[in-house]
Amino acid sequence: MDPVQRVATREVYRNNWMTVREDATRRADGSPGIYGVIDKPTYALVIPLAGDRMHLVEQFRYPVGARRWEFVQGTAPDLAEVPPAELARRELREETGLRAETMTEIGLLEVAPGLTSQRGHVYLATGLTEGEPEREPEEQDMRTAWFGRNEVEKMIASGEILDAQTVAAYTLLLLHERR
Repeated sequence: MDPVQRVATREVYRNNWMTVREDATRRADGSPGIYGVIDKPTYALVIPLAGDRMHLVEQFRYPVGARRWEFVQGTAPDLAEVPPAELARRELREETGLRAETMTEIGLLEVAPGLTSQRGHVYLATGLTEGEPEREPEEQDMRTAWFGRNEVEKMIASGEILDAQTVAAYTLLLLHERR
């Protein structure tokens, strides 16, 4: 039995990418509690790798008010649930124009389990072919570039790459390569 039980829930906000709900809860000792939860669909994160080079995207991230370099990642619009491998291929094509001959799942991440139910499947994309991006309107300011592995590590160490999913996915890549 879970130490915290949901006894009631209400949706407080919804848009095409997320819902916010407030849950009344009961703790193991019987005392009442409350949780605010952001529900978002599963996302896919893709590490495009060609030799020693990785393809990253940079875009303005409104909540933090700054441009950020990160690996390709995203969810399906309208809160749709799409098989993760299909979503990974679509996000890669949309954001970078790249197509992957091989897409290997290397891990699963929880974004912020104290705040959101969202999980992400991490894929390694290899055998890459270049093409034109097919970006959504929200991605019109996106830039892309290839970086050497050493440069990516320097960007993480210096704080130029701050996206937690990108940093965690890079760790999954390192562990995957050790197998």
